[in-house]
Amino acid sequence: MRYVHTLGALLLGLMILALPGLGNGGTPGVESSDIDRFWTAYDRIVATPDDAERERILDQVFLTPGTPGLKAFMQAKGYDAACYLDAIKRYPKFWTSVRAGTLALKQRGEEFAPGIARFRALYPALRPAEIYFTIGCLRSSGTTLDDKVLIGAELAGGDARTDVSELPERMSRSLATYFRSEPGKQLVLLNVHEYVHTQQKGPGPHLLAQAMYEGAADFVAERITGQVPAMPYMAYGPSNEATLKRDFQARMHDSDWSGWLYNGPGNAYGVGDLGYYMGYAIMRDYYQRAPDKSRALAEIIELDYRDGAAVEAFLARSGFYAAN
Repeated sequence: MRYVHTLGALLLGLMILALPGLGNGGTPGVESSDIDRFWTAYDRIVATPDDAERERILDQVFLTPGTPGLKAFMQAKGYDAACYLDAIKRYPKFWTSVRAGTLALKQRGEEFAPGIARFRALYPALRPAEIYFTIGCLRSSGTTLDDKVLIGAELAGGDARTDVSELPERMSRSLATYFRSEPGKQLVLLNVHEYVHTQQKGPGPHLLAQAMYEGAADFVAERITGQVPAMPYMAYGPSNEATLKRDFQARMHDSDWSGWLYNGPGNAYGVGDLGYYMGYAIMRDYYQRAPDKSRALAEIIELDYRDGAAVEAFLARSGFYAAN
């Protein structure tokens, strides 16, 4: 969903990753120093009544000394100083409730090494990426920019106790659903999903291509972790696939993704992000039909999702609509 949507003791794995070194208070392989800087800025901002001084604090304590990951996150999601200051001012209950969860993420970076090592074993052409835990403006739990995996700790660190009561209604419903999925329990899956995106060519030009782009990341992450996202689209999709296939086929060349991707539950199905499931199901069928599974996985990762003709050819080879 758009507001979401939606991962030292393992030295050998970390060497394989070729990731950055220690951040301030972070874990080898994951840079998390933005989290501490945000909360230092936050405490000073909420104690300051002057708006100009608040902006100065945010810039000097958090934004200017921020990691390349913070700057990439801001670029990828359109964050600026105004959105941070607005969120801090408007949602104090949210920030109070999620603070401990964001700080706890700093100690979990070593969990990623086995997953990325397995990724390399399954896909030897894997390119290294840098992983950052940072803080955003409540629009994304995870995204990428170039070779950077960017985890929004203010969402990834939430759980069912996170207070969303102050948020706008649509945003509150979407995030309540996300937090009930206990994202901390699937942190590795989230990271691997985003890591897959650092290997892909995307995004896509229409709904089909973008759904396949996202579904590929879910499918490859499942091959690596044995998990699928604990989100409603993965529960709803299998038992309603025939209807979804029909409806998706009628819209899959649209440039408007709003009914299928990065949306909340306010649609005809009452379930958001069903495009993720459709893309996942296409990848599932492609992989199942392929005699060479290693080659099929590479083809899923290396498909140029920006190329509409290549996407159409891949869909045809998958057999997903063969009986239609």
